[in-house]
This record gives sequence, C-alpha cells and structure tokens, in this order.
Amino acid sequence: MPRGLSDICLADLEAIAVPRHARWDRLGLMAVRCYVRDQLSAHGELEEHHFTSGIDDGVNFILRLPSRNPRRRPLLVGAHYDGPLHSIGADDNASGIVALLELARRWSAKPPKRPVWLVAFDQEEWGMLGSAALAEELRTDRQPLKLMVSLEMLAFTSDMQAYPHPAMRHIYGDRGDFIALVANAGAGLMLPRLTHSMGQHVTTKLLPVLRAGHDVSAVRRSDHSPFWDRGYNALMVTDTSFLRNPNYHRMSDTIDSLDLPFFASVIDGLDISLSGL
Repeated sequence: MPRGLSDICLADLEAIAVPRHARWDRLGLMAVRCYVRDQLSAHGELEEHHFTSGIDDGVNFILRLPSRNPRRRPLLVGAHYDGPLHSIGADDNASGIVALLELARRWSAKPPKRPVWLVAFDQEEWGMLGSAALAEELRTDRQPLKLMVSLEMLAFTSDMQAYPHPAMRHIYGDRGDFIALVANAGAGLMLPRLTHSMGQHVTTKLLPVLRAGHDVSAVRRSDHSPFWDRGYNALMVTDTSFLRNPNYHRMSDTIDSLDLPFFASVIDGLDISLSGL
C-alpha cells in the first residue's frame, strides 16, 4: 500500500490551496507568496526574480541547491504558485508547489548528482509570464541547462481519462491513474530513464512531442512551454490536468478531491528520478 502524504506536506497544501490570483484575489496571492518564500529560504539563499510584462508584474523565487558534482549543467525544477481565477487551486497548482517544497527539504539534506535550481513561478495563470521572463533571461545570458521540469497538477486520479486525440486512448488506456511525462524532442532522450525511475513509485507514461507542442496545444499549457520556445530541453510532469480533472479552474478543486497516496508516490518518484539525472 502506498504511504500517505506527510504531515508537513499536508500543512503546505492547506496553506497554499486558497484563492490566489493576480486580479481576483491579490491578498491571497500575497499570502501564498510570503509562505513559499519563507519555506524555500529555510534551505538556502533565495533569489527574488522580479519581472514586468506590460502592466503586469510579479516575482519568481529561485533556490540554487549544491550538488555532488557542481561542474554539471544545472537541472531547473519549477512550479507555479499563483492560482486560477475563481478556484481554490488545490491540484492547480498547490500540488506542484508542495512537491517543490518537499524536494527542497530532501535535496538540501541529501544533495543530488547535479546542481538543481528550484523555481517557484508567478503569473502562470496570466500567460506563463514568470517562466517566460526567466527563460528569456537565461537564453540571453546563454545559461545552459540539463533539463527544465515543470510540475503541473500532480495529485488527481480518475476512473476516466480523456486525450487531445481519441487514438491516444489505445496507447495510454481509459483510466486516469498515471502520471504523464510530456517532453520535447531533445528531452525525449531522457524519457526512458526517467520513466523507469518514476515507475518504481507510480504508474508513469511518456509523451514525446515535436515542434514545441504547437501541433497539440493542450501540452503547452504550463511553464515548460516558454523554455521549449527558447530552445531548452523541457519536460512537464502532470496528472493531465483538464483531460482528467473535472474540477479544473473551479471552486471544487479542493484538497478533499485529491488522491493523496498517489500524490505522495509522485513526490517519491520525482525525488529518485531527478536527483540521479
């Protein structure tokens, strides 16, 4: 039997799964921003990456963790902490941020193989503004990355599973009981190893995509797509979002709708697979 979610992760989930949108609930967003900042800064020096896009602004948080081999290209793992309009946003994307915070705890205590940048993105729900700003800055600075990983909705399972194309049902099945790894062509070379490692903890299925996902718009709806567009190898880890979760962008996206043992297994899989990359 999978173990349940730890008390500290559950406390994170309860703190983050509140209305927190840049237009609809700025006070909620500010409260969650402060919480995420405090939790990440407990594990090292935290960079506040401020950005402006038109009349919108925000702040990403970047925690750079040491590694066993500092000469390797860094791995960037990110999740967005802002929430959808008119939603509690437990799966979207409190789940991703809770996983990010737990990885910070584990990897600060046991350094991974390569340097890791943990990034809490702002303004994903307003057009991936935070990730676009950081991706553009990294490209301008010619900063190499081993891989960018976006943690986007990790905690919902269902007896039913939809797909962008009906033919995919014959490959991936009818049940929404898996975690999906969605990667561009360059990152696709890493998928077999990551899928095997993740699969030791949770059923994992992979989807390589071409042309930065422009032929299947559903696979672009998270913070990995600005990195695809700027030439980086990037991967989305997801429970498939609105293709599975009927609570997507609704007030019913609450903690009690989540599969917490599944979520705990996803976190364990992320820990093992990414720390050894």
